[in-house]
Amino acid sequence: MFLNVQNFKRCLFIDIETVSEYPDYLSMPEDKKRFWDIKAEQIKKYAPEEESKLSAEALYLNKAGIFAEFSKVVCISMGFLHFERDEPVRVRIKSLAGEDEKTILHDFSSLLTNHYNNPENSSICGHNIKEFDIPFLCRRMVIQGVPFPPILDISGKKPWQTNHLLDTLEMWRFGDYKNYTSLGLLSTTLGIPSPKDDIDGSMVGSVFWDDQDIDRIVTYCQKDVITTVNVIMKFAGKAIFDVDQVEIINTKV
Repeated sequence: MFLNVQNFKRCLFIDIETVSEYPDYLSMPEDKKRFWDIKAEQIKKYAPEEESKLSAEALYLNKAGIFAEFSKVVCISMGFLHFERDEPVRVRIKSLAGEDEKTILHDFSSLLTNHYNNPENSSICGHNIKEFDIPFLCRRMVIQGVPFPPILDISGKKPWQTNHLLDTLEMWRFGDYKNYTSLGLLSTTLGIPSPKDDIDGSMVGSVFWDDQDIDRIVTYCQKDVITTVNVIMKFAGKAIFDVDQVEIINTKV
């Protein structure tokens, strides 16, 4: 296979969940509403016909969670491989989640600084992290005044200076950038069992704001991390992990 699993001994697998900064459009301060109205018009310009007819209020519920200027991080799930005799035998999962975004980001930054501080021998892996997770985390760290760990200090860096950021979407493209492949489609294509969840990405906002059920969001986020790990195992020609080989070591909510 095209990956060497030994390269993932000091790799942190991540996934994040984000929600709108406010529960709904009317809850926003007036200055934010003004800028969202502009953003909504931009979204509608390139949206499918049914979505282009939605109001700014409706689009806020559907779309605000993906824009760092209008949303926040509510969960960061992380996984790392445990090796025995140079073979990966378990996945350990840790999550940071809750309403206090600054604390989540600070704790994440501290973990990276303390344990994954050198981009020369450490890496971060996720699906589409180069276009979403990493830029989103960096922007929210700036907004919240959280110090950057060395491994995320990538502003102005050349592509070859960010090789420590490992993106399974980019790996699967093999140089073909015409199409986007979701983690769900990729895992299904590779024969990786995908657990049936009671929520999907489009429901995270309502689960957070309406149901106030952060535990469901954490579970959903952790499963994406495990799936990403198993994608890497497939890329490396190794057996995927089953539930008995996954250890939840801590969830801080």
